This record gives sequence, C-alpha cells and structure tokens, in this order.
Amino acid sequence: MAIQDVKPTRSELIELKKKIKLSEGGHKLLKMKRDGLILEFFEILEKAKSIRAELDVQFNVSMEKVNIAKSVEGTVSVKSTAFSFKDTPALEVQSKNVMGVVVPKIESRSVRKDINDRGYGIIGTSSRIDEAVDAYEVLVEKIILAAEIETTIKKLLDEIEKTKRRVNALEFKVIPELTEARDFIMLRLDEMERENTFRLKRIKA
Repeated sequence: MAIQDVKPTRSELIELKKKIKLSEGGHKLLKMKRDGLILEFFEILEKAKSIRAELDVQFNVSMEKVNIAKSVEGTVSVKSTAFSFKDTPALEVQSKNVMGVVVPKIESRSVRKDINDRGYGIIGTSSRIDEAVDAYEVLVEKIILAAEIETTIKKLLDEIEKTKRRVNALEFKVIPELTEARDFIMLRLDEMERENTFRLKRIKA
C-alpha cells in the first residue's frame, strides 16, 4: 500500500499519544522498582555474606566441640546421646513482602533447649557433651537463617531479571515503535492537510 493511501485520523493520533504517555509512565515506575530491588538485593547480600561467615565459624566450633566430647566420653557415648534426642526443631514457613516480592520468613521453635529437655540423662554425661550440643543448636539456628536469606536473594534476583526485561522491552521496543507510529501519523496528517488546502485553492480558482 502506498503511503498516500494510508489515511490516519486525529483520534488515532490521540490514542497513540495516550499509549506513549502510559508506556513512559510504566517505564519510569519499573526503573524505580528495578533500582529499589537492586539496592535491597545488595543490602541482603551483605547479610548473606555475614551469616555465611558466621555459619562457617560455627560449623568449625561445633566440629571441634564434638571431637573433644568424643575424645573425653568416647564415640559410643556421643552417638547414644545423639540418638536420645526425641524432639526435633519445628519450622514454620511464613511470607513477607520485600519491594513487592513475596519471600519466605522461617520461624523456628525448639532449636535451643534447656539441658533438662534434651532427652539424655544429665548423670552419665559430661559438660563436654553439653557444650557440643549447645554448639550444634547454635549451628542449626544459623543454617535456618542462612536458608531464609539465600532463598530471599534468589527470589530478588529472579524479580530483578524480570523487571529488567520489562524495562528494556518498553525502552527499546514498545516506546520507539509507538513514537515512530505517532511521528508517521503526524507527518501523514500534515500532508493530508496540505493536500486539502491545495485542493480547496484549486476549486476556488
């Protein structure tokens, strides 16, 4: 079809201008969301690095404590103490909102216990076993916290990538195409107006 055969209307131009304005507004909001998510991501990343370092330290402490307990009490005694535990930690996964992203919030119960609630008899065990148990309870708490933070990081990363794709689609495809269509319609409407003016002049002549 020749360009002269295309006859857009003013209403089409108005509609296109509305779409451009809406797209530009959406683009601005998505950029703000993307930037906010990135800031939040780096904040949580620092927490993740910190908890990971604490986790490594606590793991080494726990291994040291249990090895000391084994050397003092014997491996059989340590294993029998471990098997005497009946109550396991209770985990409840809830959710919280971070910049519009739903991330897990893990609530734990019965991780740290009083010495009388651990299930093994106080008589027949030494303080070395108690220290090993204490260390492992702290380790479990840190593992739970690390799992929550690292899952949050993954969800934030997924949302950042999704938002970046939408920002790029608007910036490099949708808005340029709408702008090009608007410019074409404006150019064509101007041409049509000049043609009409020329035709009216000829009729008058």
